[in-house]
Amino acid sequence: MRFENQKQWLIGDESYASIVENGFVSAEKYASTSLTLNVDRAAYSNVRRFLNTKKQVPPDAVRIEEMLNYFNFQYTEPANGQTFQIHSALTNCPWNPENELLFARITSKKVPLDKLPPSHLVFLIDISASMDADNRLPLLKAGFNGLVNNLRPQDSVSVVVYGGTVAVMLRATSGSEKQKILNVVDSLQPGGSTPGESGVKLAYNLARQHFIKGGNNRVILATDGDFNVGIRSESDLEEMIEVQKSGGIYLTCLGVGMGNYKDSKIQTLAQKGNGNFAYIDSYAEAEKILMKEFTQTLYTVGDDVHLNVVFDPTDVKEYRLIGFDNKVGAIKDTLATVEGGEIGSAYSMLLAFEITPQKNTAAMRQPVQFTLQYLNSGQSNKQQELTSHPALQLTTFDNLDKEYQFASAVIMFGSLIKESRYAKHMTWEKVLAIANQSADMTNPSQKEFISLVAQAKELYSKKKKKNY
Repeated sequence: MRFENQKQWLIGDESYASIVENGFVSAEKYASTSLTLNVDRAAYSNVRRFLNTKKQVPPDAVRIEEMLNYFNFQYTEPANGQTFQIHSALTNCPWNPENELLFARITSKKVPLDKLPPSHLVFLIDISASMDADNRLPLLKAGFNGLVNNLRPQDSVSVVVYGGTVAVMLRATSGSEKQKILNVVDSLQPGGSTPGESGVKLAYNLARQHFIKGGNNRVILATDGDFNVGIRSESDLEEMIEVQKSGGIYLTCLGVGMGNYKDSKIQTLAQKGNGNFAYIDSYAEAEKILMKEFTQTLYTVGDDVHLNVVFDPTDVKEYRLIGFDNKVGAIKDTLATVEGGEIGSAYSMLLAFEITPQKNTAAMRQPVQFTLQYLNSGQSNKQQELTSHPALQLTTFDNLDKEYQFASAVIMFGSLIKESRYAKHMTWEKVLAIANQSADMTNPSQKEFISLVAQAKELYSKKKKKNY
């Protein structure tokens, strides 16, 4: 959806694409649903930013699929050298006892560091006046510094800035010259307006000039998304990014800031650029995205990845895809209109459906068939297909794997703060109870989640009391 056609939700000067939540769909009328897969996870850290500043979260800032993506649940390497593997589980729905929860966990192969292709990365950094705050340019500098320290001699970096000026600060410099790259990044100072379009074009031109055949060619756009000067037509910008995508140049978008953060614009650019999108709200998050998880963020193993899900209407009466709201193909019977996303190395993403089963179903069931279609990275004309038609037995929620229990708590948390129409039987107490019983307390992200739920409970309980 283009910027100019996209409804937006505004809070102050921040903007979010308007979301229409997926509803229940009849499996008899629409047995098949198709969706784009990617490793976007910006929503979770953005939600955390609001809660840590004791502010309620704009409902349209809550994208539950990205919140699930954030945790990289239960990663296991695909067997037999496969690029992907699909795992499934079926359990009672903890907020609606008449329904069930169906999980699909998709994992990608792990590419060893010494086997990763050489990279040319173009850092496209917004240094406009709006980036002059502790939670903007300094965070990005810290993240890029960490990334540079992970580079190998066969990797290279260019740096483009836009703000008061649009300029190439550094041309393709080897990862063996780390200090030279770091000096350029550290020297950046904010000021001026935001001619974003010119900066994006210059970055892609540089990526094309230094293109590595068979390598990882990527523009990393770091911005608060405030493209307020210099764009004659935002649709032209999107089209240019789409053209570059088809030529093998990926786009990673890093969002920062508070007050004028343009989530809707950055999200759209990432989608058009066959890329991924993360929001950096702290130094710890900068380290997580650009150091600890840099292979997931920057190295693709599967392109144009989309999933087709076919329900058996004799087993499933109706179903609801949780998250992925406003996505093309949500109730389509074909993959033809679905544009795939990219998945990085060693990644685990989790999808969830709430389903209403038919009466008198068997103990062992095959309610669904998953078909994953993708291109192996760098093989643009050889579509691959992976099909899974699992035989599933309903596992009671209390006996369910802890990671799936924890994921259910994340779903309920997201549903409550986005004020979902399906959240009426969810409570903060229930979310906390499930999170406490299932969290891996040695995992910092899961441990932090419990404190975020407690903060949200206090904040939203006050709101409820005021409404009485």
